[in-house]
Amino acid sequence: MRVLLLLLPSLLMAQAPAPKAAPAPAKAPTAAKAPATAAKSTKAAPASAATAKAPAPAGTLTEEQKTIYAIGLSMAQSLSSLDLSPAEIEILKRAFSDAAAGKPVVKLEDYTPKFQAFSQSRSVRAAAKQKIVAKAYLDKAAMEQGATKTPSGLVYRELVPGTGASPKATDKVKVNYRGTLTNGTEFDSSYKRNQAAEFPLNGVIPCWTEGVQRMKVGGKSQLVCPADIAYGDRGSPPLISGGATLIFEIELLGVTP
Repeated sequence: MRVLLLLLPSLLMAQAPAPKAAPAPAKAPTAAKAPATAAKSTKAAPASAATAKAPAPAGTLTEEQKTIYAIGLSMAQSLSSLDLSPAEIEILKRAFSDAAAGKPVVKLEDYTPKFQAFSQSRSVRAAAKQKIVAKAYLDKAAMEQGATKTPSGLVYRELVPGTGASPKATDKVKVNYRGTLTNGTEFDSSYKRNQAAEFPLNGVIPCWTEGVQRMKVGGKSQLVCPADIAYGDRGSPPLISGGATLIFEIELLGVTP
C-alpha cells in the first residue's frame, strides 16, 4: 500500500482540482443485497438456467469464479461515488443482462457524453450528505476534554505531551500514524507497515501541515480533519469518500530542517 501522505503538491496538480491522494483503504464495505421479489402464479414456471441455482457460497467458488467476483467488487467500489439508490442498482443489473443478451435498450454512444456531468453532480451530492453526517462527529470531538477547534475546522487534541522541538511547515518530519474514518474503519497505518513515514510537512494535506506544527517531538496527538482540509469533495476512493472527515493519531518522532 502506498504511504498515505508522501505525495507532493506538484504530483497532485496534474490531477487538479482533485485533493491530495490517499491510498486505498484495506477493506471495502459490503454492498447490501437487494431484496428479492416474487410474483404470484397459479402454476410454477420452469426455472431458467440463470435462476435455477442459488449463488454458491464464497467457500465453494473456484479461483476463477472468485476472480470474477472480485471484478464485481472492484466495479462496485469504483461506482460508490455515484451515490446510487437500490432502484438505480437494479438498472445497472438490467444493463448487464441486456448487454449479455445483445439487446440494449439505449445506444451507448448517445449517452457516453453525459457520463462526466452525471458523475460530477452525483459526487457533489454524495459529499454533501457525508458532510452532514460528519458534522455531528466534529461537534462532539470539539467538546472532548483538552480539544481545540481551530478556524480551519481542525480539532486538535494532545494525547501525550512532547518535549522536543516543534516543526515548521518547511521542515521534514518523521512520524508514526494511524488513520480512521468516523465509523472506526482504519484506512492506513504506519504501525501495520512497521515503518515510520518521513515527508516534507508542506507536502501533505492541510490538516497535517497545520496540526503537526502544534506538536513537539516525542508527543502524540489526535487530529480530526474535516473534508475541507483533508481530501475535499472528491475524496480518495474507494474508501475515503468525498466529504469524509478523517481521524489521525500521530506520533512525532523527529524533525529535520
